[in-house]
Amino acid sequence: MPCCLLDLFCLVATEDIDPDRASELERQIVRQQRWTQPIAVHKRDFFVMDGHHRLTVAHRLGLDRIPAVLLDYGEVDVEAWRKGEIIKPADIIAMARSGRRFPAKTTRHIFDPPLPLCDISLSDLRSVRNGHETSGTRPLVVRA
Repeated sequence: MPCCLLDLFCLVATEDIDPDRASELERQIVRQQRWTQPIAVHKRDFFVMDGHHRLTVAHRLGLDRIPAVLLDYGEVDVEAWRKGEIIKPADIIAMARSGRRFPAKTTRHIFDPPLPLCDISLSDLRSVRNGHETSGTRPLVVRA
């Protein structure tokens, strides 16, 4: 499960966020000046499976890229956070393609094994490295 860097603006959010949680996470990341946990992204459609608060923080901080792990639903289980609700991968894919979002904490993705950690300076996520340019339409993928 390798970690890579993705062009921030090619990613699609599928859930709303809790603004208080995003602010708390932003303070933590700014204090450390390091990005230590990648988000999970669907490898074909580039929607966020897990990490919506981190995506929000990356936008707030003006980052160009974000550490991510590319996965699909053959590798990840999903369930609803709320009792009595049923969420299937097809529901999430349809939501991503519609441009709409689920309410915060609707989907729970289960990673086995857990996502790897990373350790990347925020300054490395702001500037383009190694001569790579963002494409505008396809995610920039740089292996970390």
